[in-house]
Amino acid sequence: QVQLVESGGGLVQPGGSLRLSCAASGFTLERYAIGWFRQAPGKEREGVSCISSSAIDGWTYYVDSVKGRFTISRVNAKNTVYLQLNNLNPGDTAVYYCAARLSGTHCSSWSDDYDYWGQGTQVTVSS
Repeated sequence: QVQLVESGGGLVQPGGSLRLSCAASGFTLERYAIGWFRQAPGKEREGVSCISSSAIDGWTYYVDSVKGRFTISRVNAKNTVYLQLNNLNPGDTAVYYCAARLSGTHCSSWSDDYDYWGQGTQVTVSS
C-alpha cells in the first residue's frame, strides 16, 4: 500500500526555519519524482519544489518565490524526502503536501501529474 506521511510543520516567527519530512512506504521513493506543494486559505495549490528520480540524477526544481530559501533533499536509506524551509515569511503560511509521481521520473509543477498525496502539514509564519 502506497503511503506518504508528512511531518515537521508548526508555528514559526518570520525569519525562522523548519524542516518538513515526507516518509514513504509501499514503494521505493528514489525511483520516482517527489513534489512538495502548498495551499494557503482561499488560494490554489502551488507547486513549491520537486526532486526527480535518482535515475536522472535527482534534478531539483523550485518555484521562484522560494529559490535560495528552500532546499529539497532525499535520504534513500530512510525512504524520505525533506524540504528545508529557511528565512520564512508570512507569505509561506500554508498547508504543505508531498506527492509522488509513480507514473513518471521527471518533475512536474502540475498537481494532476502526481498519483499519491500525503495528508499535509500546517506551516504558520507569524510574529
